[in-house]
Amino acid sequence: MYPNSSILGRPPFPPKRGQSNSFIAQLPMPVMFSQQQLIESQFNMRNTNFHGFPLNTIARFPATPPRDWKPGHSTPPHGPSVSGRKRRSEELSPYDLKRQRFSSPGRRVGMPEMVASSPLAARTATPHHRSQGCSPALSPHMPKPAGCMPLLRGDPQFGIQETLLLPAKDKLSQQILDLFQACQQQSDDLEKKEVCRAQLQREIQWLFPNSRVYLAGSSLNGFGSRSSDADLCLVVQEGPVNQKTDAVYILSLVQKLFYRLSYIERPQLIRAKVPILKFRDKISGVEFDLNVNNIVGIRNTFLLRSYAYIERRVRPIILVIKKWASHHGINDASRGTLSSYSLVLMVLHYLQTLPEPVIPCLQREYPECFDPSMDIHLVPEGPKDIPSFTSRNQSSLGDLLIGFLKYYAIVFNWDKSVISVREAEAFPKPSSREWRDKFICVEEPFDRTNTARAVHERLKFDAIKSEFKKSWQMLQLKKDLNFILPVRATIQKR
Repeated sequence: MYPNSSILGRPPFPPKRGQSNSFIAQLPMPVMFSQQQLIESQFNMRNTNFHGFPLNTIARFPATPPRDWKPGHSTPPHGPSVSGRKRRSEELSPYDLKRQRFSSPGRRVGMPEMVASSPLAARTATPHHRSQGCSPALSPHMPKPAGCMPLLRGDPQFGIQETLLLPAKDKLSQQILDLFQACQQQSDDLEKKEVCRAQLQREIQWLFPNSRVYLAGSSLNGFGSRSSDADLCLVVQEGPVNQKTDAVYILSLVQKLFYRLSYIERPQLIRAKVPILKFRDKISGVEFDLNVNNIVGIRNTFLLRSYAYIERRVRPIILVIKKWASHHGINDASRGTLSSYSLVLMVLHYLQTLPEPVIPCLQREYPECFDPSMDIHLVPEGPKDIPSFTSRNQSSLGDLLIGFLKYYAIVFNWDKSVISVREAEAFPKPSSREWRDKFICVEEPFDRTNTARAVHERLKFDAIKSEFKKSWQMLQLKKDLNFILPVRATIQKR
């Protein structure tokens, strides 16, 4: 499926001599590797655990001087393009054969690869115990747990099963279900993203042998749609990485590598608070955002995944609200409105704070499963045994949608309150800089920052509040989703 890489034995593009950088200073002197050593290391790297290895264990291949390139530059390299290079198919190395096996149509890739290529692969071979309060990992001979969250391997599908959906008793609820079933991310959508993630991990491990690439965000947390982009997190060490310097340097190396991969196009380095490398996989057509050591993104992915599957109404209501916000132009943090992550937290907060809650407060009830200090390779295991939850609130999807719009239109106090899923309440806005004079305050459940800080203009804030109020009034009157979101057109876009 993926063409053979052109980077076998290529250098990781060191910075120019004399360049000052705290991360660069840690790099060891170049070490010469033979072709056979490179091939053997590729077969062994998949089972290497990055846990506990410092950043300065990065392998250095025989280097050739870069041409007019500086770390952090987002312009393409000036070297020759590889797109026109003729492949000599008759000279197949063991590495090529391995790549052929990877892309063989007879082998199912995707969900099993997600676990097999991560540190969690060892859990079936060498059972271990998670942190206090979590049960031992399962072996293949043990029965599947009765927890609410699907496992990341085997038969449980990533898409919600038809039998789990409540039958709709009114038109509005049926419209929500129809839109959800048409637009939700399918198992094959996720598999395409996972295949690319696994392939990129193998490529990046030539630069950072002990690193891991994790799929995160809406692709894995249960709230993705068929058109969702994919978020990737490159973890190069357990500790933090300076996002202004080290992360930019690491991504510049990866960007340089990506220019040499024929199946990757448009790698663009975006220098933000958390810098990302944006690119497109030509084979699947998926757009990816890659960050470095944004560990909190992995933690919140599995927290949100737990909420997504703990109650059958959560995923349909959130997908429809994200589509509604996008349709009305208030779901784009890059343009000063709400990010999808903030919207999801707002919906979860509403469902938690109803007089009869629809969902529990997982961090409060199962703190050991969402410990912010938990080793990152254990995070996917943490919540898998959380028991199923049955709410006494039996409101329809239509009623919950109307209630959500009403809550933020006329009930919630934007000026004085912070939206918190971690505490399942709206607590008073602190006077610290993080919260002072912010129009919308949504607490990140792990690092407790404000996820809605992008809304920094009064005009955009007023537009967001106006959309909540107008949509609530219209939906309360008409009880027809088409009056606030064109269902057919939205389904066609997916």
